[in-house]
Amino acid sequence: MFHIVLLEPEIPHNAGAAGRLALATGSTLHLIEPLGFSLDDKHVRRTGLDYWHDVKLSVWKSLPDLQAAADPAAGFWFLSTKASTTPWAARFQAGDYLVFGRETKGLPEEIVRKAGDHALRIPMEPGGTRSLNLSTAVAIVLYEAVRQQNPGW
Repeated sequence: MFHIVLLEPEIPHNAGAAGRLALATGSTLHLIEPLGFSLDDKHVRRTGLDYWHDVKLSVWKSLPDLQAAADPAAGFWFLSTKASTTPWAARFQAGDYLVFGRETKGLPEEIVRKAGDHALRIPMEPGGTRSLNLSTAVAIVLYEAVRQQNPGW
């Protein structure tokens, strides 16, 4: 249904949780190197539980490599605390790519700037926290995108 993209993920637990979210929604998980862990890491497998082998997973050398291979009709949405548009204002389409940055640094500012209105920010209470856990952010945006497709599960 959708494509979850983790750009240079650092924490295996988040990749495992994103894998479970991908499986739960019929989505594909894309990991952009370098990875901060091995895919053989027990933490990734443990977080993905016994479902990890069923996750549709692709590993890419770079974001431009993934973009070049993607369906030209697919939209790319870039999540950042520095964006101004919320996911509630986005019009997701099946096959779109939801791109999330590293846990410690997020997406590079240049990517967010170039994304324009395809840069999205999850709204949070001012002064509460500066960011959410990566797998939590993936879940919020992915399920808003799924909700818009009205799958009737």
